[in-house]
Amino acid sequence: MKNIFPGLALLMLLATASCIKKNENPATGTPSPLTSVSQLRSLYKGSDVIISSELLAGATTVRGVVISDHSGANFPAGYVILQNTARGSTTGIILNMDGETAKRYVPGDSVEVQVDGLSLVNRNGALMLEQVASDRVHRLAAGAAIKVTPVSVSALTAEFAKYESTLVEVTADVKPVPQPGDTYAGDKYLSDGKDSALLLSTAAGAGFAGDGLPASATFRGIAGFYNASGNTKDGAAMRLYLRTKADVTFASGPLYNGFPEDFESPDAATKGSYNMTAIDNNIDMKTGNWKLYYAILGTTAGRDRFNPAGKQCIRMQQQLDFDAYVQMNFDLPNGASKVTFSYGAYYTDASSTLKLEYSQDGGLTWQQTGEAISDGSDVPKVAIFLLDLKGPVRFRVNKLGLGPTNGTSVFNGRLSIEDFAVFSN
Repeated sequence: MKNIFPGLALLMLLATASCIKKNENPATGTPSPLTSVSQLRSLYKGSDVIISSELLAGATTVRGVVISDHSGANFPAGYVILQNTARGSTTGIILNMDGETAKRYVPGDSVEVQVDGLSLVNRNGALMLEQVASDRVHRLAAGAAIKVTPVSVSALTAEFAKYESTLVEVTADVKPVPQPGDTYAGDKYLSDGKDSALLLSTAAGAGFAGDGLPASATFRGIAGFYNASGNTKDGAAMRLYLRTKADVTFASGPLYNGFPEDFESPDAATKGSYNMTAIDNNIDMKTGNWKLYYAILGTTAGRDRFNPAGKQCIRMQQQLDFDAYVQMNFDLPNGASKVTFSYGAYYTDASSTLKLEYSQDGGLTWQQTGEAISDGSDVPKVAIFLLDLKGPVRFRVNKLGLGPTNGTSVFNGRLSIEDFAVFSN
């Protein structure tokens, strides 16, 4: 048969040859000189390692924001602590430097560190880069934003390695309850109502070591392991190091016994419908009897916003044109100096608006305290209300009935509430 496309075979042959040639010489790119703190930490496998570009796929430097502050004198003189966020994960690392050099770096300094050839080591339980010379660290800018991660004490201790050398914030009681004259100096246990191994550690020479210690507060500090007996995390204490006295806010009286209410009991099946009969909306929880009006016990991982140490929270209905609420049906006897709870939007729902209300007449009338909150998202946040209420009091979280979400002026998605805590006055 006559070939009616006489040039086709030749074109196909040339194209094939061209493809073969290209495949034999694949395109090559230049590896990035930058690595992340997370990748850097992953090189440590239990023994000291000398960092090389080969171990970091060609990278030789790391960038981060300084979170340590030597003005409070609560860190070893040569420690500069960096953290950075990559792919949504915030991690940190200690630079062990000359003491005088370390003082030059202040919170918010954005720096770049030449890591090729440095030793990544564990010293007394803490992971660090050792003997970092001053010419390896370059300040890129000052005043960079510092990410602070709010977390419950129980969630922090459950995954402490994840938070090591990062700036975190916990609302907690000091245990045992401080007595008049007690100070920050030394190690004090922090608790959010459960047994806790988290220590608030303050050096004897810290600028605030002799200051009076509150019974409860929000403590912002750097999470760190410490093992006095060796270079391992096995048996290492989990500690929170304040930087200065300014890291302590929202001081109050101690947490009521049994709180926070974590909504772990009873089983979620007990309240699986948003609105049941009036009596069936009243549920016996760990702390007492609560009314769940257009609210259920939510258990869906990744959608309900319960903390990593738990499996249940409150989930409140969306799109309502009347208020839903979760309400204490009992009084606490000694007033309240503070209320805290975590909140977030369920799954990918729109935000909603909530307010905290209290009653001092057995639930006959309710009054709002503080500002309404409407910034719920898929990242849980902690609401903190400072109060000065005397005598018996009860509380409820009221989710406003704004009507159907329209995406512009009305946002009324489902709402998660977790770890509801009340502090006595």
